[in-house]
Amino acid sequence: MTAAPALDTPSTRLPLWVPFVTQHNFPVDSYTAVRAHGVHVDFEDGQRRLCAKSGLWNTNLGYGNARIAGAIARELEAASYLPLFRTANRKAIEAANALLSLPAHSFERVVFSTSGGAANDAGMKLARQYFLLDAQPERKIIVGLAGSYHGLTYGSQALSGDHLAQTIYGVDRRNIRHIRFDDGGAELALLMRREGHRVAAVIVEPVLGSGADVVPASFVRSLLTFREEHGFLAIADEVATGFGRVNSWFVSDEWPTAPDIIVTSKAMTNGTSACAALLIGQRVTRKFDSTESVFVHGETQAGTPATCAAILSTIDELKSVDFQGLGAVVSAGLDRLIVRLMGIPGVSTITGRGCMRGIKLETAQGEPLSADGVLAVVRHIHQAGAIVQPGPGRIQLLPALVFTEENFEELHAAIAGGLSAAHRDGIFG
Repeated sequence: MTAAPALDTPSTRLPLWVPFVTQHNFPVDSYTAVRAHGVHVDFEDGQRRLCAKSGLWNTNLGYGNARIAGAIARELEAASYLPLFRTANRKAIEAANALLSLPAHSFERVVFSTSGGAANDAGMKLARQYFLLDAQPERKIIVGLAGSYHGLTYGSQALSGDHLAQTIYGVDRRNIRHIRFDDGGAELALLMRREGHRVAAVIVEPVLGSGADVVPASFVRSLLTFREEHGFLAIADEVATGFGRVNSWFVSDEWPTAPDIIVTSKAMTNGTSACAALLIGQRVTRKFDSTESVFVHGETQAGTPATCAAILSTIDELKSVDFQGLGAVVSAGLDRLIVRLMGIPGVSTITGRGCMRGIKLETAQGEPLSADGVLAVVRHIHQAGAIVQPGPGRIQLLPALVFTEENFEELHAAIAGGLSAAHRDGIFG
């Protein structure tokens, strides 16, 4: 494969260490955002680009929502900061109540966090402590899915089933297992036979954030059956899938029985705050209450009044705009877009559901496009006027729920133009 040429040149050396790229050739002007509104982002190179990944699939209502911004501003004036260490604040209580009212299943208590990764760390800790309190200290194994992404904090990086340089950083995975979800539950069944008595929790993204692969309903049913048999906790990582990204508030609303914990973040504040939350079911809360045990977890910026005002305002705004109706319209728009793109050479199969899709790319020889090749395609699409997310052998589309037909026309032009440019540069071989 021919390497993609530099699409533009760095104009200065940045003091900022930009994640996930080498620093020596970062194209500053075309990748430095200066403002964002609605579904567009303005960059220092003077270009306005269509954002088809909702920031990092968290600005489900688009950038610059005035009601959410106003709620945050008012709370910053009323109480610029209040912690949750051995204390509470009124907005945190209100936000917890609001979150508990959303799922179809019943949950009892909320733990606030600051990111999906930190929240997954908290979920792993909670599961292990639960079984220690239940006189089953041998239950320390946490199970994730192959290809999953749960974050880059020390625990969540270990849990992630994607290749994220875990060995380089010495991430401890001795009590982590990964299983496939596309094999009819065979690896899950084998793991349960071998180590079911040692499993504390199985953590599942209903749709994988990295790749938008859908976990089949049959796998979920098997998981919940094994939970009844072996007693582990089932945790739904809905950091990416919540708040209308796929269907309702949470995909686990569709599960026949509730997970023990839901982890959520991203769209919960429309991307305005460093925020995450764990919704905890009765089984866990009653064990901690009956043993009068302390959960040793807290984060300085978790559950601040301004963050909780953002949560409350985001929920109100989603309700007021009929987010499920909007999501259905955007999902149909993605269907039509994908049909139009399928005739372009290099476009292969589709993954995902709702407003969370992946478009697999393949070389002229029919092989999955390499990670470098995908990044080159994403850069070409960026230059053509749209922002999309790279994924394993694919690009990912995660548009805001406020996308219009005109936005989809703009997105089609940018993706088609970017793919054409990538072909001219020999990216597809």
